[in-house]
Amino acid sequence: MAEEKDILQEEDRVDENTPDTVTETAEAESGEETAGTAGEEQAGAEEEQTGAAEEDVQESSRESRKEKKKREKADKKQDALKEKIEELEDRVKRQMAEFDNFRKRSEKEKTMMFETGAKSVIEKILPVVDNFERGLASVSEEQKADGFAQGMEMIYKQLMTELEKMEVKPIPAVGEEFNPDFHNAVMQVESEEYESGVIAQELQKGYTYRDSVVRHSMVAVVN
Repeated sequence: MAEEKDILQEEDRVDENTPDTVTETAEAESGEETAGTAGEEQAGAEEEQTGAAEEDVQESSRESRKEKKKREKADKKQDALKEKIEELEDRVKRQMAEFDNFRKRSEKEKTMMFETGAKSVIEKILPVVDNFERGLASVSEEQKADGFAQGMEMIYKQLMTELEKMEVKPIPAVGEEFNPDFHNAVMQVESEEYESGVIAQELQKGYTYRDSVVRHSMVAVVN
């Protein structure tokens, strides 16, 4: 009887402990399930973060390529503008050079035309100067005091002054060495005063206009 009583008490203790064990087992299993779910959720979140990061990298890479294309396009446009500007500058420089050459050429032609016209007028005036000189040379010493002769002398001097202002100058002749650029020898003479090749007599005055010969001097050269 005593043994049966002990067995019953032992079974009662087992029965009392069994619900707690079951509960603990269930709780443990529930905790494991919760931990597993949390782990899966964390893994999913990590995967989502990784995917988002990859998408960000891809998006950034696409934006970088777009920016690079934009820069390349802008650089090409800038190079094209620079090339166009250089072309226009070169064209302007060439046109300015052509205009400057045209201006210089026009000024030179204008100067030449003016000098040609001036020389033509001077050539027509020189015979008048020659006649003045011949007329004054024929005036005797007694007639030089006459008012008419003095008036002619004053007119002659005024004419020569104006010619000098125009840079018209007589060519030196008598006593100078013969120079075919300025003198025209029409005869040869003997002379004890001058050496051979020197001008002994001036038959007609020669003149220059701005260092160019308007009329050569007609001279006689010592033989």
